[in-house]
Amino acid sequence: QVQLVESGGGLVQAGVSLRLACAASGIILITDVMGWYRQAPGKQRELVATITSGGTTKYADSVKGRFTISRDNAKNTVYLQMNSLRAEDTAIYYCNNQGPPSRNYWGRGTQVTVSS
Repeated sequence: QVQLVESGGGLVQAGVSLRLACAASGIILITDVMGWYRQAPGKQRELVATITSGGTTKYADSVKGRFTISRDNAKNTVYLQMNSLRAEDTAIYYCNNQGPPSRNYWGRGTQVTVSS
């Protein structure tokens, strides 16, 4: 079992930066992939970024060059540095932990609202 707790969301103006953090507890495996997803009102949940324990990252095209995902394996924490925020980044951001064969855990989410 894995528990994920997100923090760092808030209401900000367009153009500023925000950093999200996700603290994981429980059994975290070296094969697990940590990631951030988001869901805007009326839209499906979508991938934002993922990172493996070895540091390999993947980003949605919409956030490439603006967002950076990082991971502290010793602290079981994953971060999402979000720069140059836009109104369209407004969403609930969810932390996710996935691994074989069927490990898939979600946090409760943290709201990010960007005013233009």
